[in-house]
Amino acid sequence: MKDHAFSLWVYLSQSPLLWLTITLLVYAVSEALSLALHRHPLANPVLHAVWIIGVFLFVTSTPYPVYFSGAQFVHFLLGPATVALAIPLYENRRIVLASIVPMLAALVVGSVTAAASIVLLAKAAGLPRDVVLSLAPKSVTAAVAMGISETLHADPSLTAVAVILTGIMGAIIVTPLMNWSGIIDFRARGFAAGIAAHGIGTARAFQVDEVAGVFSGIAMSLNALVTSLLVPLAVTQLLR
Repeated sequence: MKDHAFSLWVYLSQSPLLWLTITLLVYAVSEALSLALHRHPLANPVLHAVWIIGVFLFVTSTPYPVYFSGAQFVHFLLGPATVALAIPLYENRRIVLASIVPMLAALVVGSVTAAASIVLLAKAAGLPRDVVLSLAPKSVTAAVAMGISETLHADPSLTAVAVILTGIMGAIIVTPLMNWSGIIDFRARGFAAGIAAHGIGTARAFQVDEVAGVFSGIAMSLNALVTSLLVPLAVTQLLR
């Protein structure tokens, strides 16, 4: 019986459909838990989906490329999901246009702070140069951050890990931090989440309020552009 079960697992583990199903199932359960707990920050579905799948891959000794052969279908949908952010942006275009000046000011300050703070902290901690460079673009979406990392001759895989951790941590602390700070304007709350925590922060912002989600999506997109232009130059200067 055990041999039969093992043979069945070996067969299923080679099927991309298995890993796609596991990914969707784990996220669905994590999302249901988040709803049951009234969207508590620590019940973030991305956070729990990541560690549950990670443990599952470790226990089953499944290489990441095998898992990604199925999960790549979800990865493909990141593009259409990002483009879909244009719909709520269009619906709230009047609010966005009325806030364009403070948004641009916050964008410059936020982008510079996000990159400079991690570089200075990493240097103060005595981390190697290649690690510092890999961490610099942590606050932009993964595809852009990995491209910046390659430009800096850093480690894109380390950058990807830093981006994911930054997004999860930002999504967890953004609501309690804003409440504690007394910031009630959802435009400011969302914009801050988008700059600091990119896509994962934007998803969290949409859970809280649509206006916050719209401004978070704008911040995520603009921050990716500004960071890709400024970080290579700024990091080089900071590391001299």
